[in-house]
Amino acid sequence: MKNAPPCVSRNPMPDKANRNIIIVGAGPVGLVIATLLVEQGIPVVLIETCNELAHDLRASTFHPPTLDMLERFNVVAAMIEQGLICPTWQFRDRKEGVIATFELSRLKPDTNHPYRVQCEQWRLGELLYARLKSNSNATIHFGTSANAVRQNTDGVEVDVTGPGGERDTILGAFIVGADGIGSVVRKAMGVNFEGTTIPEIFLTLSTTYDFREAMPDIANIAYLSDPDEWFVLIRTAGLWRALFPVDASLSDVEATSLELAERLLQGAVPRRQPYEVRHRTAYRVHERVASSYVNGRMLIAGDAAHVNNPLGGMGLNGGIHDAFNLSRTLVEVIGGAPLEALGRYSRQRRQVALDVVQQTTLRNRAILNTHEPHARRAYYDDLRRIVADPVKHRDYVMRTSMIQSLRDSEKIA
Repeated sequence: MKNAPPCVSRNPMPDKANRNIIIVGAGPVGLVIATLLVEQGIPVVLIETCNELAHDLRASTFHPPTLDMLERFNVVAAMIEQGLICPTWQFRDRKEGVIATFELSRLKPDTNHPYRVQCEQWRLGELLYARLKSNSNATIHFGTSANAVRQNTDGVEVDVTGPGGERDTILGAFIVGADGIGSVVRKAMGVNFEGTTIPEIFLTLSTTYDFREAMPDIANIAYLSDPDEWFVLIRTAGLWRALFPVDASLSDVEATSLELAERLLQGAVPRRQPYEVRHRTAYRVHERVASSYVNGRMLIAGDAAHVNNPLGGMGLNGGIHDAFNLSRTLVEVIGGAPLEALGRYSRQRRQVALDVVQQTTLRNRAILNTHEPHARRAYYDDLRRIVADPVKHRDYVMRTSMIQSLRDSEKIA
């Protein structure tokens, strides 16, 4: 992987070229789609702008149904070995402590994995790439950017620029954009990307400090509410990750400064010693959903189709759920189902993004960020009632683990 594979040459494309599924983006979503398709005997051309797989530190939470899906690749055991099992998660108040602890063991009848796994998304990417690169149906081009996408009734073509600046055009039967918020494929589809930008920068800090020293009862995943400065703590195998909202007017340099990191962490848990901070990442957060995930032979998935704030770990998981649904539907169409069947993928997954992913992440932010004391108390009382009622508790974790949304989406024709 250190040496980027060359871009496609100008030699005539083989006869199978028009059967290729072109995938733009080699993040977890693109890699899942590619792996699912090649293991069905369908040739894939995977295009990635970076010269190697990205080691993105943003997402690390894998929900139970996602782990169930990933079992088919024989990667879950390695993810657990490299990561951390989280059987519970919490809402806390910075002053009062635990408000509610949710138990994923209540999902045992519905999943093989009644827990979340904290494992950086790039680790899944490495595991999938190791499996994909040995498959003869996979052609992978690193250091290659997609510049323009076109389609006709019979196929698609994408203009690309290779690592040396060489230009070419790749032909295929379909193209899938798994190329993030700035998706070239989504723009070529001409669909709207409706929504808003959250008025904060989210700053993620990784530290060696073990927050259990100050909060022995803290779960591995904890959302700490406060009217002035909420934050989230997530334990991984070797570090704790802390997420804070910071002023949107700050520059990237200011937002990721060691001085700000130290102030925020000392505000969360005061210590005599300075914090050892291993990583600092700041990013702007959007709540947007594409008006359609399909236009003819062009499709989008993951962040190219929907983006949301990370409070609940639903972005990465929703993208992987997109990947499984999209791949299954594409296999049906390639096998003879009408092209219009792809619309079912769009309807099912878009509804989940609107009704589940966005609503859950926005509600989590509202609970953490509410300034009005009576509203905050109402949120807390509601969470306590849910945890105390076995039926409500199970229903809540069915929704927040995304099991219920998968079941509901299958009912959409």
